[in-house]
Amino acid sequence: MSMAGNLRKVTGLGRVGGLRKVARLARRRPRVDLSHHARSPLGTSVVNCVTYKEGARIPVDGDLVDTVERVRDSRDGFVWLGLHEPSDHEFEGIADLFDLHPLAVEDAVEAHQRPKVERYGETLFAVFKTVCYVEHEELTATSEVVNTGEIMVFVGEDFVITVRHGSHGSLGPLREELEADPAQLAKGPAAVLHAIADHVVDDYLSVTDAVQSDIDLVETAVFSESGARVDPGRIYQLKRELLELKRAVAPLGRPLEELSTRPIQVIAPEIQAYFRDVSDHLLRAKEQIAAFDELLNSILQAHLAQVTVAQNEDMRKITAWAAVIAVPTMVCGVYGMNFDHMPELHWKFGYPLVMGVIAAACGVLYRGFRRNGWL
Repeated sequence: MSMAGNLRKVTGLGRVGGLRKVARLARRRPRVDLSHHARSPLGTSVVNCVTYKEGARIPVDGDLVDTVERVRDSRDGFVWLGLHEPSDHEFEGIADLFDLHPLAVEDAVEAHQRPKVERYGETLFAVFKTVCYVEHEELTATSEVVNTGEIMVFVGEDFVITVRHGSHGSLGPLREELEADPAQLAKGPAAVLHAIADHVVDDYLSVTDAVQSDIDLVETAVFSESGARVDPGRIYQLKRELLELKRAVAPLGRPLEELSTRPIQVIAPEIQAYFRDVSDHLLRAKEQIAAFDELLNSILQAHLAQVTVAQNEDMRKITAWAAVIAVPTMVCGVYGMNFDHMPELHWKFGYPLVMGVIAAACGVLYRGFRRNGWL
């Protein structure tokens, strides 16, 4: 189906159908922050809709259909449409307008996808996992350390559609940075895709640095004098959160390799060099995560060893005291037998002598155990 046919199809969906209905519904929803010119007043699902020409922002007049039609008629510039957790109904008109593949549309709406890059005709579909560090006063066995979300990106010759899932990972600051660099933005939609990938990977590095601080605190606590009393749940929680971070970072390696090495129609060779740089940053994040995982394993093993040593020390103390107590128990047991003829029963110094022997024997045992570190 041609682009003009797609436009006629969306425009002809009726007065209450299609994209214009989506736009009207979006205007009824709560407004987003409009404190900056780069943020759009279209609502919470349609976060932003901007046209760029030669790296410069062009004012948008009319609805999205009119905007896309003007861009395609001029054969210059592109449209960047940003959405946040759209519904099937809201995305239906957009999918028809840009001729998006149904499978990619389903992935973008449903979310919970692995990082990947797929090509559908002239359209490239990329999925990135976003991460953010959750601030906490003290790490506990139930603390949330890493929060994840997703960004889906549709890239065509004259459009970029970003679909964001999650409460973090806003692209507003990224859009502002790109608008401050018109030369890079003039390279087209592929430059926007690179900027998003670079932004996501930079967040990976920031989160790994923050997680390292938590690991350092746990490591310090484990190897302190009271290390055996550290809650092992804190270590397990860090490992679980690190695993969630690993699930977001590790699968992105192959998609970035594909973007940086394989010829793709919508990505110019000069942009692929930028993706190689992003791939290097991702490799650094993966290496840090792998090192953290090994370090946490070592910390956990050290903690378990400390617990075992502490238990052994307790058992030695118990054993030593049991040996000390065994002396008076044995002597008292002997003299507690009811025999008529036992030594020293009728001697007036018998009792003090027995007590003295018991005290001396217990003192010798105590001193010996103390000297050997058992007490």
